[in-house]
Amino acid sequence: MSEILVLVEHVDGDVKKVTLELLTLARSLGTPAAVWAGPGYSDAAKAKLAEHGADKIYVADAEEIIGYVVAPKAELLAKLVADKAPAGVLIAATAEGKEVAGRLAVKTDSGVITDAVGLGEGFVADQSIFGGGVNVRSRVTKGTPIVAVRPNSIAPVAAAGAGAEEKVEVALSDAARAARIVERVKQEKGARPELTEAAIVVSGGRGVGSGDNFAIIEKLADSLGAAVGASRAATDAGWYPHQFQVGQTGKTVSPQLYIASGISGAIQHRAGMQTSKTIVVINKDAEAPIFEIADYGVVGDLFQVVPQLTDEIEKRK
Repeated sequence: MSEILVLVEHVDGDVKKVTLELLTLARSLGTPAAVWAGPGYSDAAKAKLAEHGADKIYVADAEEIIGYVVAPKAELLAKLVADKAPAGVLIAATAEGKEVAGRLAVKTDSGVITDAVGLGEGFVADQSIFGGGVNVRSRVTKGTPIVAVRPNSIAPVAAAGAGAEEKVEVALSDAARAARIVERVKQEKGARPELTEAAIVVSGGRGVGSGDNFAIIEKLADSLGAAVGASRAATDAGWYPHQFQVGQTGKTVSPQLYIASGISGAIQHRAGMQTSKTIVVINKDAEAPIFEIADYGVVGDLFQVVPQLTDEIEKRK
């Protein structure tokens, strides 16, 4: 079977969950081949990639790959596409990943699909477009299919691969060195999972009423081991930091469970979460648009419902 290249997402050498999802998806399409870009590669990383099906691991661990903005990863993938002629390339649909996918498509004269939530035989992708108002199936018709897949679109499943390593060197062009990274500031990370990778997300909106009231949203999230999200109305009001905004102008999430509390369901918010596997809505307005996409809905005051839900979850731990 032809190789499917999977660009590895990693932080400080730790392989991110979305990569394991992509490797699982790649196994249904061909032979998974992980592509490691930048320093931090280790025996532990190799073991994790092989555990989830990586038959080949292309390692480009030069420091300069992460010394410039985005372009080096696109050039690395372009070299591998030219040398290895893979059946396709899978990339995480993060902000950086989508830019890498776009640049790679230009370099290889290929078609690109972003924000896929599913991928089947023949690289036919499922997408939610126009702010989530239309679901479509798309297929690349030119060159090597390049597909950026949303995190949490598929559950990672372990299946041992050979994990054979192959060192790759890439000579960066002057264009790739045009934008240098001059400083990195490490963001403090709490105990909660990252919003875009979390299997469960609990979000609050205008109905929460204030920043102090977000404590009940956080308590429910912590009881479930979930990430916390917020609507644009809540972040614009200064009740919760903007990096936790879910929506068309915020982050797109696709968890197994999404709990929306006090969120009316404007199209801007729905576009960022409606591909969630199960959606639970808590809102005192029975006519709120978000009920249209809910799997389970509770019409009630979130200040009564959320604490009761948290207590019941705690009792069952």
